[in-house]
Amino acid sequence: MKDSWGPLKALAVATVVNGIGDIVLCRIFSYGIAGAAWATMVSQVVAAYMMIQALNNKGYKGFAISVPSIDELLQIFMIAGPVFLTMMSKVAFYSLLVYFATSMGTQTVAAHQVMVQLFMICAVWGEPLSQTAQSFMPELLYGVNRNLSKARMLLKSLVIVGASFGMVLASLAASIPWLFPKIFSPDPQVIREMHKVLLPYFLALCVTPSILSLEGTLLAGRDLKYISLSMSSIFVLASLLLMLLSSKGLGLSVCWLALVIFQWSRFFMALRRLTLSDGILYSEESTHYELQKLKAV
Repeated sequence: MKDSWGPLKALAVATVVNGIGDIVLCRIFSYGIAGAAWATMVSQVVAAYMMIQALNNKGYKGFAISVPSIDELLQIFMIAGPVFLTMMSKVAFYSLLVYFATSMGTQTVAAHQVMVQLFMICAVWGEPLSQTAQSFMPELLYGVNRNLSKARMLLKSLVIVGASFGMVLASLAASIPWLFPKIFSPDPQVIREMHKVLLPYFLALCVTPSILSLEGTLLAGRDLKYISLSMSSIFVLASLLLMLLSSKGLGLSVCWLALVIFQWSRFFMALRRLTLSDGILYSEESTHYELQKLKAV
């Protein structure tokens, strides 16, 4: 609905509630991890209430309770199923990287944890590009004022912004463990392991914002079958490659090389799909990718 302020306000309030709850329940009443859990639960309820209220302000009945029909459940499944498979493929691959890193020794896994946490923090910076594509693309692809030319121009702008932002972000993110590694660990071995993966770390991160803009466009175009199948295929192939290379005893660099291949495969697969002459950005057949055609998923 192009309403970014509603979720932002809810998130801000939930963060304050969670922080105050942690201080009161954990520090003052000494409830420990249970107190932190209760504070998080309350903050989530507050955030949910604020978001539902934002929907009510737009004319919806967010607090109404109704039992969905079979057709409605099927419709939800056809959207949520492929998206779930896509998300799980990414999470499973990141978890697999951690699994292989843990078999390489304490210092190696410590270095990997530092680098992967930095990667995750920086990777979410490209999410606004995906959200922008999902917010503005549908009306250009399927709306009353359908305009594929503007849709292609929007995607081009998102990819250019993503590529530029990715280069700057990756450069800054790589410079922190390179120039100031001791803020993470004073151990020389951990620092050496971190420095070994700086190049693949840069290559994997710099393309991430562009990937998110491309995949956001695929989601907006309801090309769910392709994005789920391509992501799961890339996951399987990258995992097999990771297992093969790990047996060679090449160290932590293998994990990050596999991540580079995983990321750039996502980029090229999504880019190729969106530049096909009969794809969602070029096909004049507006019903080609509509939801009712996705029963094959």
